[in-house]
Order: sequence, then C-alpha cells, then structure tokens
Amino acid sequence: MRNATKENSQSFFSAIPKTIIAFTMVLLIMTIVIFNMRKTITVSVNNEVMKITTLRNNLKAILDANGIVVGEKDKISVNLDSEVADGDVVDIKRAVKVKVAVDNEELEVLTAEDNVGQVLDTEGISMNDLDKIEPAVDTTVSEGLNVKITRVQERVIDEVQEIAFDKEYQKTDEIEQGKEKVLQEGANGERLISSKITFEDGKEVSREVVKDEVQREPVKQIVALGTLGVYRPSRGGSVSFNYSKVINCEATAYNPLGAASTAITATGTVARRNPSGYSTIAVDPSVIPLGTKVYVEGYGYAIAEDTGGAIKGNIIDVFLNSYEESCRWGRKNVKVYIVK
Repeated sequence: MRNATKENSQSFFSAIPKTIIAFTMVLLIMTIVIFNMRKTITVSVNNEVMKITTLRNNLKAILDANGIVVGEKDKISVNLDSEVADGDVVDIKRAVKVKVAVDNEELEVLTAEDNVGQVLDTEGISMNDLDKIEPAVDTTVSEGLNVKITRVQERVIDEVQEIAFDKEYQKTDEIEQGKEKVLQEGANGERLISSKITFEDGKEVSREVVKDEVQREPVKQIVALGTLGVYRPSRGGSVSFNYSKVINCEATAYNPLGAASTAITATGTVARRNPSGYSTIAVDPSVIPLGTKVYVEGYGYAIAEDTGGAIKGNIIDVFLNSYEESCRWGRKNVKVYIVK
C-alpha cells in the first residue's frame, strides 16, 4: 500500500516540471506572437509628429484608439481603411476655413489644399484668361484667407454713325440776290466705329475704339447763291431791273459843242439822250467797260459809249441835249447799276 502511494506521489511530482515547461513554452510563443504583432507608426498632424505603438492593423481603428479624428475635408496620406505596417508614416493635414468671393457670392470653404489654385480646382471654381484673382493662385492657404475673383469680359460692339455732308455755296448772278438753288443734292456718309468694352463683374470699366472706318463718303451739297440785284423803286416807279453790281460814282453832264448837232463818241456812235431808251454816258473804261449797259440813278438807262480826259476812276459824264440841262444837272453823287 505504501509502495502504491509512493509511486503515485513520484508520478505527480514528475508531471509538474512538464506542465511548467509547457506553460512556459505557451507563454513564450504568445510573447513572440505579440511582439511580432506589435508595430510602431509615425503620425504627423499639421507637422506635429507622434509615435504610436499598437497591435491593431486598421489605420482608422488605431487613430480612433488614440483620439485622432480625421475630418471630411482633412487630407490624409494613407487611406483610412488601410492596413498599416511597422514603420509606416501617416501625414494628416487639417482643413482650414477660406472665404472665396466670386460671381456676387461669398463662399466659405473648408479646405486642406496647399495653395489658392488647388482650392479653386477642388471646389470646381473655374476662371478664364481675363479673370482677376487676389491673392495669386500660388498663394499658400492659411486659416481665414480671403480670396477675391473678379470676372472680366471683353466685348466688341459696332456702331454706325452718320457723317454729315458739307454744303458749298457758289455765287452766281443768274439768280436774284438772297435766293438759292440746289445744284447738287447732298447725302450723308457713314462710318463704322468698333469699340472694345471691358466689364468687371458685369460693370463697364473701360472702352477703347479699335476701328474707325468710313464705309461711305458723304456727298457735298452744292448750292447756287444768287448775287443778282433787283432794282425796285421805293415810290411806285415803273422801273424795275436786275443788276450785277452797284458803283457809287460822281456824275457830271455834257452836251453837243457849239453849233454841232451831233457828238461822236469814242466808240463811233452818236451821243444821245433817250429818256425812254438807252442814253449815252462817258466813263473810265477801267471802272466801267465800254459797251456796258447801266442804270444811272436820276438819269435812267444808259450805255457806256464815250470817254473823257477828265473822267478818271468813279466818275461818269451823262449826255444831255442842251447846255441848260447840263447846268441844271450840275455835279452829284449817284448810284450806277450794272444792268444784267
């Protein structure tokens, strides 16, 4: 009986070292496994670096376990659902608030982009070549940055303008003084003016003429301007005639000499006094050419047919039939009308 107990006792104590060894082996294996599962990753949040040692594999689970929340607009270098390995580096950039004024709106944008140009691309805000932006597209994004986009448009408009025709007057003694006659009708011309107009956010800021071209030349109007005078007596006289010129003259009188019944003029005609027709006057041919028909105020119609040694300049000598008439005429200032 004692032998049996002794044998059982020896068998029990001999089993203890094996259990310890087995436990130790399991513990050792578990330690090795855990050691192999443990990993250290580097997480940088806005350039603030931290080391995280973990047994987890999923990046999101690791960040959550360490109180690191990644916002919707934050930028992360590794997909949140990724499996990480020892030594991995994860960069997280926090989004900041930026205001963008564009198209008459002010947008508040949450972004983690590096510069203004990237923000516009991400937010789908397009610009054309003429648009203005402040600050520049390569400006680094920071919290509270204000961006202003000015929409610039250029349009060229064509405007047709009339060119007023000129009026040219041509004097003529074929028409009574004060009257006009259109010899050639005038016509307005036409010019095309092209202007480049610049608009900023829908408001005109500048205008520049880029083309000024005459499309049709104007046609000058030509008007005949009458210079022909009309003599009309002021007191109901019957004499009325057209004249081309008026000369103020000093008038004397002459008559046949001695017993001669006729006086031959410088033009070879016989001097005459004809109250109902044309009488003879002597003139300075440099002032009134010989053969010119005139009307002498207070004398009547006459023809310049004679000359005289004392008749120089604006002097005439009217022919009368007698010495007595010549004396009554005397010397007077008269208007001489050149009859048309």
